[in-house]
Amino acid sequence: MCVGLAAKVVGMKDGMAVVDASGAKREVSVELLDELEPGDYVMVHAGIAIAKIDGDDESEAEDIIGLL
Repeated sequence: MCVGLAAKVVGMKDGMAVVDASGAKREVSVELLDELEPGDYVMVHAGIAIAKIDGDDESEAEDIIGLL
């Protein structure tokens, strides 16, 4: 089993993204994901964004993160 961390994308450049995970900002690879942009939420494992968290709006995504 792996552990993923939910984070909000705050910036992107050249296949990498800066994500904010509860105030901690990190640079992660987004090479596995298509159509990602700042404001989206992702699951991060080992420095790689492995999945986009779907939500109709920001509050729904934040509710999902709160449950995780």
